[in-house]
Amino acid sequence: MTVKVRFAPSPTGRIHAGNVRAALINWLFARKNQGVFVLRIDDTDLERSTKENEDLIETDLTWLGLEWQERYNQSKRFDIYQKAADALKADGRLYACYETSEELDRRRKVQLSRGLPPVYDRAALNLTAEEKAAYEAEGRRPHWRFKLEGKRVAWEDLVRGHCEVDTTSMSDPVLIREDGAFLYTLPSVVDDIDMKISHVIRGEDHVANTGTQIEIFEALSAFFGGSPLPTFAHMTLLVGADGEGLSKRLGSMSISQMREDGIEPIAITSHLAKIGTSDPLEVAPSLDALAELQDFDKMGRAPARYDFDDLMRLNAAVLQAMSYAEAQPRLKALDADLGELFWDTVKANLHKFADVTLWAQVVGGEIEATIEDAAFAAKALELLPAEYTRESWSAWTAAIKDATGAKGKALFMPLRLALTGQSHGPDMGALSFLIGRDTIARRLQG
Repeated sequence: MTVKVRFAPSPTGRIHAGNVRAALINWLFARKNQGVFVLRIDDTDLERSTKENEDLIETDLTWLGLEWQERYNQSKRFDIYQKAADALKADGRLYACYETSEELDRRRKVQLSRGLPPVYDRAALNLTAEEKAAYEAEGRRPHWRFKLEGKRVAWEDLVRGHCEVDTTSMSDPVLIREDGAFLYTLPSVVDDIDMKISHVIRGEDHVANTGTQIEIFEALSAFFGGSPLPTFAHMTLLVGADGEGLSKRLGSMSISQMREDGIEPIAITSHLAKIGTSDPLEVAPSLDALAELQDFDKMGRAPARYDFDDLMRLNAAVLQAMSYAEAQPRLKALDADLGELFWDTVKANLHKFADVTLWAQVVGGEIEATIEDAAFAAKALELLPAEYTRESWSAWTAAIKDATGAKGKALFMPLRLALTGQSHGPDMGALSFLIGRDTIARRLQG
């Protein structure tokens, strides 16, 4: 069997960490199994979907390296959804309902007051042709519900193991609204069948829906020539570092915003692929390496903790491992290409690539030096070697120590502040050599 998976984002907004985790796990699974990754744009909501968001989804996935082999827009497939709906109507599985939302709400309240579950009572199934005509005459248009069989639906989940859902306790789901618009469920099931999706990999918030979707799948199978049921995998959802729901800032942080903020794509994908698994949280050398590690057996049942600090730690690790050859075009674009020694000296102190501009300024530009002790700075200037090499820092600071009695932080911090204007940063031996003797002298003079 050919592995075929899908990612079906809605272009009503930007995709964020939760969306991309689903896309990534689908992509890695397909890659590991030489399968097909389908991008299926869920733009059935014509009012809220935009071309701008659709283009941005493609840009974000491409930037992350998640290329697709097939691509579809659901808005161009309404004809096949209508044919499937007609088949369900003909089989008596899709039936017209005329209740208003207010009427349904009143029924639910009555059921709850009597201690009954608020499940739709299927009153519409008892409507006569005359009653339907009367509703139509007063301007009502039907919404359409799928008639569940009311049974225990079971499947073997790749993450959760054996799962069962009792559809007896569920309301018959609405598949088509009064205005004729298809809701999510019918297009999704129809496309999974028609596109021969072998595995449906998504968040565990869809577990309850799976029983309904399997029943719809089975009801439509004959219409599509007896397609096999896909295999399901429901991953745990993301939570914050504290175990609570993701904060609005982090939970809704879009991938495009991460890109603009300078977070490296392999840091994002390594982070999302490994949280919630037994693998150590470290940067992978490539997406292909991540694909080799992908295994649903490694996924735990506890929610995956999304810690932004961990992401930034991984981002720094990506930069620390980056060669000058890889960094050079980006350094040039920032007007910060001061050579290989410069990059190798400062990269361990970068959290984001753009931070390199600060150290380019420290080395080759003007800064506001901090002179805490003018006498100490004057003595350091007096002892500054006439020729400053990469080995000069140790001998120079030893001479200053002997002359002033300063040692440890009292010796090195005033020099760092005077030469760089920063209280922390790269190794001063290499950095001071890059700054150069003339600039060191000027800065020691304030």
